[in-house]
Amino acid sequence: MHPPARLWHQGISARLLQPLCKVSLSLLPSRWFRLQRSPDASPRDDGAGKPARTRGEGAGDPQVRSSRPHYVDERLRRFEELKEAQEAVLGERAASTSRPIAVALVGGKSVAGRSWRTSPYQISRELGLLDGALVARVNGQLWDLHRPLEGDTELEFLAFGHTEAKAVYWHSSAHVLGAAMERLYGGLLCRGPSTEHGFFYDMYLEGRPVPSGDYTELARVCRSIAEDKLPFERLEVSREDLLELFKYNRFKLRFIEEKVRSPTATVYRCGSLVDLCRGPHIAHTGLITALRIVKSAAAHWGGDPDKEPLHRIHAVSFPDNEALEAWDRRQEELKNRDHRKIGKEQELFFFHELSPGSCFFLPKGAHIYNTLTDFLKGEYRKRGFVEVVTPNVYNSKLWEKSGHWDHYSENMFSFKLDNETYALKPMNCPGHCLMYDYRPRSWRELPLRLADFGVLHRNEYSGGLSGLVRSRRFQQDDAHIFCTLDQVETEIRGCLDFLRAVYEIFGFSFRLFLATRPEKFLGEVGVWDRAEEQLERSLQEFGQPWEKNPGDGAFYGPKIDVQIQDALGRSHQCATVQLDFQLPARFDLTYSGRDGSSRERPVMIHRAILGSVERMMAILAENCAGKWPFWLSPSQVLVIPIGASTEDYAQQVYRDLHAAGFMVDISLDAGQSLGRRIRHGQLAQYNFILVAGERERDSGSVSVRTRDNRQHGTRGAAETARRLGELRASRCRNAEEVF
Repeated sequence: MHPPARLWHQGISARLLQPLCKVSLSLLPSRWFRLQRSPDASPRDDGAGKPARTRGEGAGDPQVRSSRPHYVDERLRRFEELKEAQEAVLGERAASTSRPIAVALVGGKSVAGRSWRTSPYQISRELGLLDGALVARVNGQLWDLHRPLEGDTELEFLAFGHTEAKAVYWHSSAHVLGAAMERLYGGLLCRGPSTEHGFFYDMYLEGRPVPSGDYTELARVCRSIAEDKLPFERLEVSREDLLELFKYNRFKLRFIEEKVRSPTATVYRCGSLVDLCRGPHIAHTGLITALRIVKSAAAHWGGDPDKEPLHRIHAVSFPDNEALEAWDRRQEELKNRDHRKIGKEQELFFFHELSPGSCFFLPKGAHIYNTLTDFLKGEYRKRGFVEVVTPNVYNSKLWEKSGHWDHYSENMFSFKLDNETYALKPMNCPGHCLMYDYRPRSWRELPLRLADFGVLHRNEYSGGLSGLVRSRRFQQDDAHIFCTLDQVETEIRGCLDFLRAVYEIFGFSFRLFLATRPEKFLGEVGVWDRAEEQLERSLQEFGQPWEKNPGDGAFYGPKIDVQIQDALGRSHQCATVQLDFQLPARFDLTYSGRDGSSRERPVMIHRAILGSVERMMAILAENCAGKWPFWLSPSQVLVIPIGASTEDYAQQVYRDLHAAGFMVDISLDAGQSLGRRIRHGQLAQYNFILVAGERERDSGSVSVRTRDNRQHGTRGAAETARRLGELRASRCRNAEEVF
């Protein structure tokens, strides 16, 4: 289930975890924080609320403040009062209820501890496991290293190389960024999460213009906070105290009113910043060795363009300088591989302001698109799926019945017709429920596997659109399996085998995550437990390493999330396998049981492998840097006649290849030399270049070379076409080498 090595290393020294140890970052190159500390800088914030000010701070930028906001002192005073009260309660609890506990470590070792006294940090220090540890996992839950354990524990230490630890590290870095933004700009902080590629913080500036694009001063303050090695302090407070702590910030109050349903919630302090946060966090800011302000962007509260405009600052951070250097190199590579750049250069697709968020696929782009869908359709036939076609427009009553309307209507394109509300479909599952239910079903028909490439529309806000990665019009390799509960395990194995076969073709490695029952769920616990057991058995039999994400399932059923990894090491979630007990109940779907008289409820499995075809096309373009594999390539063959005397023969070779279904072009520009035409074809990423001179014409052959200038010599034209057909059918990734 889990990899054998559970303490993930990324070169963070154990000494950095010693609390309040002063570690100077002044010897680091200035480019890590984009500005060296000036020799006349004033003292740092010492974590007790003293303002950090620099002579001439903000000079040249009228939006930079010379003192911190008025509400900070009151917020810190209230935090310290609540902290003192909590420490008294915890101290009394430790004195009166502390008991011996068993702490089981990965690898089978067990150590003794005491509840409400022993922390993961203490255990790691005693056992010499500090190197690289950023956060703990306690009984499957992420946990602050300095937070005392509350009972018997299964304990694991995670370092930066682990996905969850990286998210914690970047979330802690977001608090540092937020503290710096609050100190410099004095606006209202809104939201500061970690993301797949770093972190950001949103700020409302009370109608003032956004700060200038030069964030060297902001980076300097971030470095200052890191140098001060400020601890992250966790505090659990009542809902009433939350409202008092954040009474100055209408955005925090709004979030509390809308999202905080429990009697208590947690806040964290980092220096002068106190923020509403679930946590956990790293031990202290000194672990943030290298930080880069990446960009700024406009945003809106809740992603709604009709709500308050916000200023969003993106950044990234790492525990060592080498990682940031590698990140810089990778960003340059990403620019060259951007699918929008490749799409323009190779004339694959474009977007237009008259249909924002919807892609225009040019002939070569349409070839890739159709080849991907044809590939999946062929696999469907092998694996017992049947393709269906469903409407694009539905009455809103369908979405009300499915439960989507209450939660998703703002993301749907809707309109009025005959005094009724209709909407373009954003997903296929409710339509497939109607298709299942159009006549009585028998157990003999199950599993029923319905596949649908129907066009979907989602009303993404304009600021979130990003080429093919996030668009408003797209198609999915969407499929839904209706089966009995006893068939779930077999169907899940089939889905996993399917995605492995597809991802092997593309050369993607992938990771599997089992997301289990969340706190708020629909259905019976016993049914959930049985379904999760079946998913676990399917994953075990599949043989691929997997991880469990406790409580991360959808409210309607557990799921398996699949993350693929591309050539640049980036992770993308495309495939998903989700169990759904809720939609069959909402639509009252049934089938006649084996006894012929009982009506039983099917289980619904949502399944996608490519996910959005558009998004997968973007991932593939960036993964191969525009050097498409031959079977998928929009530029498979270029035919070049050497002179006018061989043009007719070259035209015949071109026509034969075109008739055989290849994406083939011919170069007839007599004004260019042969060498320049070959070079042009290679730069245009034609997989194969066939040169025809008089000798080739007389022998009915062609001279074969590739875009990488690999020369395969002279081959018969018919033999060449046959071999190209074999390579296309095999979908191999190295056709140019094995020709």
